[in-house]
Amino acid sequence: MKGKGMKKIAILGSTGSIGTQTLEVVRENGDIQIIAMSAGRNIELFEKQIREFRPKLAAVWDEEKAGELKTRISDLPVRVLSGMDGLLEVAVAADAQILVTAIVGMIGLRPTIAAIEAGKDIALANKETLVTAGHLIMPLAKRRGIKILPVDSEHSAVFQAMNGEDRGKVSRIMLTASGGPFRGKEREELEAVTLEDALKHPNWAMGAKITIDSATLVNKGLEMIEAKWLFGVDIEDVQVVVQPTSIIHSMVEFIDGAVMAQLGTPDMKLPIQYALYYPERRYLSGERLDFYQLSQLTFEKPAADTFLGIPLAVRAARAGGSMATVYNAANEIAVAKFLKRDIGFLDIYDIIEYAMNKHTVIDHPDIDEILAVERTTYDWIESRW
Repeated sequence: MKGKGMKKIAILGSTGSIGTQTLEVVRENGDIQIIAMSAGRNIELFEKQIREFRPKLAAVWDEEKAGELKTRISDLPVRVLSGMDGLLEVAVAADAQILVTAIVGMIGLRPTIAAIEAGKDIALANKETLVTAGHLIMPLAKRRGIKILPVDSEHSAVFQAMNGEDRGKVSRIMLTASGGPFRGKEREELEAVTLEDALKHPNWAMGAKITIDSATLVNKGLEMIEAKWLFGVDIEDVQVVVQPTSIIHSMVEFIDGAVMAQLGTPDMKLPIQYALYYPERRYLSGERLDFYQLSQLTFEKPAADTFLGIPLAVRAARAGGSMATVYNAANEIAVAKFLKRDIGFLDIYDIIEYAMNKHTVIDHPDIDEILAVERTTYDWIESRW
């Protein structure tokens, strides 16, 4: 089925958690054509995806792996590229209307900007893009008249709650958090937690990096900064509320005191599908909320003294400019070290704080400056840890 009604998309990061779930949505709907897609190193899965979805263009970050893929799919009429050039080509692929940025890390920055400049709408799952370059991305999207459609469950919930409302009448955004696997624990108890403990998320199935970010609540910190840019609010007007069952995905309070919330079972396919078909709502198979079964919803204040992800993010947002890049980059390298068991869980906060203390803010950094700040942050941390 490749007729007139086909929606055409490109995907950055098709083998990751969001990427594979995006492909499930594509599979279930049958009226989306994938023009181009990219992967990091998982060639086996990527080959299967290419054979099923038949893109015109495939990009692999790793050059050696790209060569391997070329050999594996030599029977198909698919162009294979590698590195940043490959990601950029996927991002601006001629026929695609929407780019799904399901890639993790600041590597998604240049391709997202290239796609906006090429007039593509963005289904945004890459947090780092707005966290580090929101001051560049949002004005650019406005100038180019393109939509930034959030794929994150929290930002999608806010986006849905604001639909049809005057954004100037928003008084507060409340991002919900499950609290992660260590909810309720004191700081001393976190000193001995293991990697295995941190990877056990109570409600969501996500990639390792995001699961650790959820345990430290850095994930919420990143989401707060992202919400500030996406919805044009001050960081002071973004609040985190712990809602342990992840039934309420986020809420918006308006100036008259009305609170709009989006509820649903924890399923990433809902925000993905909503972004791909916006403003249309489509049927989505899966579990439905049973309010009789649910009986109650509970709320808590996040323990900011224990989980420093949130206060450090607020500090970065208040400092402005390049400080959010330092917050993000320091966390990226700290989580990578924790995943390799080189550091303890609480060291993640120490590393972020150390880098932020060392940094002198650049007020309105361009892309080159943002990437240079990222490299400098990495160097500082590598020389000390």
